[in-house]
Amino acid sequence: MREITDEKLEKYFNITGQALKKAKANITKEDPKKDSALEFLDMAQRYFNDAKFFKEKGDYVNAFGALSYAHGWLDAGARIKLFDVKDSRLFTVDD
Repeated sequence: MREITDEKLEKYFNITGQALKKAKANITKEDPKKDSALEFLDMAQRYFNDAKFFKEKGDYVNAFGALSYAHGWLDAGARIKLFDVKDSRLFTVDD
């Protein structure tokens, strides 16, 4: 398939939105890596917002690309343990 459909884009908005919520909920206030975790979350949120902007313009290619970057920041944060997540459906981590 060479097309980004409405269904595919919504699927990835949903997955990345869930991952954002889970990452935000799994940062402890006492964690010495909290500042780094917040930076990763900020970047992920910015790309997620960019994806919404592109989608509203009908630019599905850039929306999908921005979602990929957003989720990449979340996955990277999970892999280096900035977020205490154990969900291999939403992140590239072991359950």
